This record gives sequence, C-alpha cells and structure tokens, in this order.
Amino acid sequence: MAAIDTTPKTATTGKPMRVGDLLIAKGLITEEDVAKAIAYRQDKGSDKLLGEVLVELELVTTDQVYEVLAEACGVPFSRIHPRLVDPRTIEILPREFTEKNLVLPLFNVAGKLTVAIHEPTNVFLLDEVTRMTGLSVQAVAATPGDIRQTLDAYMPDANVFVIDDLVDDFDINDLALVEQQMADLLDIDAAANESPIIRLVNHLIFSAVKDKASDIHIEPGDQALRVRYRVDGGLFEKLRPPYQMLPAVVSRIKIMAGMDISERRQPQDGAISVVAEKRQIDLRVSTMPGKFGEKVVIRIIDKSNALTSIETLGFAPSMLARFRTLTAQPNGIILVTGPTGSGKSTTLYAALNELSDESVNISTVEDPVEYPLVGVNQFQTNDKAGFTFASALRSLLRQDPDIIMVGEVRDQETARIATQAALTGHLVFSTLHTNDAPSAISRLFNVGVEPYLVAASIRGVLAQRLVRKVCANCKEPVAADAKLERTLRHLAEGGHPIETTYHGVGCSRCRDTGFAGRLGIYELFVPDDEVLDAISRGAGLQELRKLAHAGTGYSTLREDGLSKVASGLTTLDEVINATSL
Repeated sequence: MAAIDTTPKTATTGKPMRVGDLLIAKGLITEEDVAKAIAYRQDKGSDKLLGEVLVELELVTTDQVYEVLAEACGVPFSRIHPRLVDPRTIEILPREFTEKNLVLPLFNVAGKLTVAIHEPTNVFLLDEVTRMTGLSVQAVAATPGDIRQTLDAYMPDANVFVIDDLVDDFDINDLALVEQQMADLLDIDAAANESPIIRLVNHLIFSAVKDKASDIHIEPGDQALRVRYRVDGGLFEKLRPPYQMLPAVVSRIKIMAGMDISERRQPQDGAISVVAEKRQIDLRVSTMPGKFGEKVVIRIIDKSNALTSIETLGFAPSMLARFRTLTAQPNGIILVTGPTGSGKSTTLYAALNELSDESVNISTVEDPVEYPLVGVNQFQTNDKAGFTFASALRSLLRQDPDIIMVGEVRDQETARIATQAALTGHLVFSTLHTNDAPSAISRLFNVGVEPYLVAASIRGVLAQRLVRKVCANCKEPVAADAKLERTLRHLAEGGHPIETTYHGVGCSRCRDTGFAGRLGIYELFVPDDEVLDAISRGAGLQELRKLAHAGTGYSTLREDGLSKVASGLTTLDEVINATSL
C-alpha cells in the first residue's frame, strides 16, 4: 500500500492534522487504537506510516483512511472502477507518467480534465498534469488499488481487462474456423493469438493470482463454458465466456505451455512462467479430452507464498514445541500425512527453511520442485529418464547429506532406502497419504518395510488437514438454535466445551463466503517405548490407535479442530467435514 500518512491542512481551519486525529474526529477509531498502532509499529521495528499500520491491524479500511484525508483537504473521494473512465481520455497522459505517479485521467468535459490521485496534497503533481495537457485540472481522491486496477484495465499490454468489453467486442464469426476439422493448424494458431483470446487468458491468470486462487478450471459443457477458481480449498465460478471461444482459448494456453496444439485426443501436461503483480508465477497446465471439448486445469504456484514460518501454520503452542523437538533429532524418519491439498508440502518447506543453515547439507527429491528454498539442494524426478524417487535417493546418499526430504514414499524401494538412510545417521522427511497419523505405520508395513526397521527408524508422524478461517472482517457469534445447543452439549460431555461458535456473515473482503484464508489442524503421533515395541512386532492399526490415545500429549485431528472452533478461528462444519473418515 502506498504511503497514506500525508499531513494535510484541514479545509476549515488550515491547521495541520495527523491521520490519527482525522480518524478519531470521524469516530472511526479511538485514541486507544492509535496508541495500539504506535506500540505495534515500535514492537515490530517497522517504518510503516500510521495509516498503513491501522489498516494492517484491521482497525480501519483503506477507503476510510483515504476518505478522511480527502475530506480534510477539501477534495472529493471516489471509488474508481473501469466503467467510470472515458477510454478516450485515459490516453491523454503517457503510460509511464500515469503508472509512476498513480494518476488516472477520468474524463474531459468542456476543457476541464478530472483526474484521480492518491495523494490529495500533491499540488506539484496537479501542476505537472496541467502543464502536460494544457487543460484545467480538477482532482478527486482514490485509493492506489482502484487507480492501479483501472489503469491496468485500459493500458495497452496490461494483464487485466474489462470482461464485459471483451464479450461485447467478440465476434463469433472470427472463430468460425474452429468449427471445421482441425486441418489447417496455422489458422488455429492465428485464432489463438487474436487479441480477444490473449486478453481473456491474461485476465484469467491475472485475476486468479489477485484472488489468491490455487487452480483455474476451464470446463466445457453442452454449448456452455465456465471458468472456476479454487480459493481456500473451494471452487467458485468466475465467469462464463462464449462457448465458441473454447478451442482458441485451449490452443492459446497450449502454445504458452509448449504443448502440441494438434493433439486433442490425449491428455497433455505443460508449464508456463508469467509475471503478475511484479512477481514471477509458475503455472502447471493439464488438459484432458472430454465429451464437449478439452478441460484445462492450471495450477498456480506463487513463489512469494513459499516461505511460511512454522508459527503461522496453526499449531497449538504445545504441539509446536513437540514438533520442533522432532525436527531437532539427529536421525530418523518424520512423516507428514494427509490427502492431496492438505498442506503437507507447505509444512515440510517451513520445517526445512527453519533447519536451513550453512553448517547443514539439506537435499530434497521432489516431483515437481514447487518452490525454491534458499540454501537447500533440490532435485526433480524424471520418470521418463529413469530418475525416479528411488534412484534419486540412492544417488543422493552419496552426496553427503545431513537432512533429506523425499517428496513421497510411493513404493517399497523408496521406503526401504529412506529407512536405511534414517538408520545410517540421516534425518529424513517424507509424506504419505493416510487418514490419520497411526495409519502411516500400517502403510509402511503394507509397502513391504519390515516392522523392526520401522520401529528403529520412525521418530514421529504428523497428520494434517486444512480448514477455512472465519473472515475477521465480518465475524460474529452464531445464534445457537436447538440443534447447535445439542451439539455443544454433546461436545462438552465429551470433554470439549465450546461456549460460543462464530461464523462470517459475508462481506466484500471474503467474496461473501464468510471465510478468508486457511489454517491447519494437526495430529502428532510420537511413539513411546510401548508403541515402538508394538510396532516392532507388527501391531495392527486398531492397537496402534489405542496406544496413541493412551499416550501423553496426543490429540486427534478433530480434537485439535474443535480447539480452534472454541478459539473462534473456524466453524464446526469445517472441522467435521475435514475430519470425517
């Protein structure tokens, strides 16, 4: 966010007034809030301005800060969006100038140019606009986000556009060739490179990154085409382009991903690297032929989200301490288990990032390498070339590693080599797909690792799931009806008292879903001597679960989830859905 602590002179008194005073005068915050923000800034050693800190602490919104600043300066405040702009006026200033200064020409009426700026006190900027255009200039205040979004929507080669304009401009006849047999590939290539198609694909990628989506689904139906994004684990529909766009859109994506546009009967995989919001984003593309056309799924790998600290993953303090004790072991196997999309890789990356040190050789074998880790040697498998998990792990053991991370234990050979590595003085991290932590022991038995080797090498198993967090902006207590009261009473009788549950009522920040972001719920199984004896004799899953429950400090996924419900972080439905076996 741009600096928003300008010190204007109020329109009525002409006296300087700080942003905190302005917000207090409007009744939006209190003096205690200002003191809290100042203390927070000092504790963090931050050089952020007060307005930025207040927004970060969610005491006010960006709009509220800019609105009071504009009022104090005697300048109107407006929410800007592309539909408010005259497309002929926006080009009156050079693109470099508008982007550098965040100034947006809105419209020109009778020689008076109205521009949106984010610094209402910047008279020098307005003078420069007057000099460059030769017009009388009138300013309105707007947030930097609104100005950037609108500039991107209209400026040439921008990554964002107005979808309504694209549909209005789109002529189905331009793509009539896609209804024919795919004989002339040059024509298909040309159709995929038409401006509307490029703009549509760019928009899908850019807006997905902006919405913090993990996947884009382009799904053809019977004369229908829909695009859905996966955000916080759930899918929601983004838009419905004309169905006739599908072949050219798919071809455009294939060209970007280096795939064969002539092949439409077989699944294909590819990769794209793009720059969005001034950072590199990696995209993994998968196509699959279907009844109504090819379905495309684009996985978004945002490297800026890679390095997450363990503290932010959602561990309870006691469990975090136990997990750190595990990762400090000199050798052995630590497994992280859960279904696809449960955050296993994020947890492993966070652990390796914390362990990374100049004195330690950390190496990983992954399929694929999703995020780069500083100071870590990362290797990507290639099954076609014979570079499998097992062969890579065998070679890696000759590279003098201290800590090894294997992306997944998929077969007997990989499991055996990982076990041998743990027994010969290496700390090994890996993942499995099981419903709970004790099931990981049984899975190792099933893939052919002898029970005595499992008992000798295993140090701990972390099972996890991801649940959506209640939106802090629209969070409120749930009014307990008879059904909820019965549920809470039943939980209290089972030793899990919850006084109040919360939900999000829906707001613009959470797209009216009531949820914003996700956090983990965890089950940490650290075998004691009794459990290790049971493992060495090949104990069954039910016995292992019984012994785990009898151990000290063990709590199930659902129990950890219920503690987060009691803290108001998530909802009962989220925990129940995530922990149903």
